[in-house]
Amino acid sequence: MKATTFENSQGTTLQAGNQWLIFYYFLRAAVSFTWVGAALTIGVASPGIAAVLLIIYPAWDAVANFLDGYRNGGVSRNPSQAVNVILSLVTTIAIAVALANSLNAMLAVFGGWALASGLLQLLTALRRWKVYGAQWVMILSGAQSALAGAFFIKQATSTTLHGIVDVVPYVAFGAFYFLVSAIWLAVTATRRRKA
Repeated sequence: MKATTFENSQGTTLQAGNQWLIFYYFLRAAVSFTWVGAALTIGVASPGIAAVLLIIYPAWDAVANFLDGYRNGGVSRNPSQAVNVILSLVTTIAIAVALANSLNAMLAVFGGWALASGLLQLLTALRRWKVYGAQWVMILSGAQSALAGAFFIKQATSTTLHGIVDVVPYVAFGAFYFLVSAIWLAVTATRRRKA
C-alpha cells in the first residue's frame, strides 16, 4: 500500500511538472511572438521603442527562467537556470549601456548573451530529458541560440549598421521552438493518459 501511494505521489508530481512545462512553453512562445510583432511594427517605426524592446527581451528571459526554476524545485536546485537569471539581468543592463554607444555594440552584447544563454538552455533541457522527455526541441533551440549568438558577434564587427530587425529572426525561431515543445509535451501527456 505504501509503495502504491509513493508511486501515485511520484506520478502526480510528474504530471504537475509536465502541466507546468506545457503552460510555460506556451507562455514563452506567446510572449516571443508578441515581441516579434511589436518589433516589426512600432519597433521599426520608433528607435526609442526599439531600444525598450531590446532591453525588455533579456529582462523577460530572466523573469521566465526564475519562474521556471522556482516551479521546478527552486532556483538553487536548477543551477543552469540560476546562472541564466543572473546572466539575463546583467545583459539587460549591458544592452541599455551598449545602446547609448551604438547599435553594433548592442548586437555584440545581445550575441554574447544568446550564445551563453543558449548553452545554459541546452544544459537545462538535457537535465530534464530523463524526467519529462520531449526535450529534443529545447536542445536544438539552445544549440541554435548559441550559433546565432556567435553570428551576431561576428555581424557586430562589420561596418554595416544593425538594429532590432537583425534580432527578430532569432526571437521568432525561439518562439517557434517553445511552441513545438509545448505541443509535443501536450500530445505526449494526452497519449499517456489514454494508455
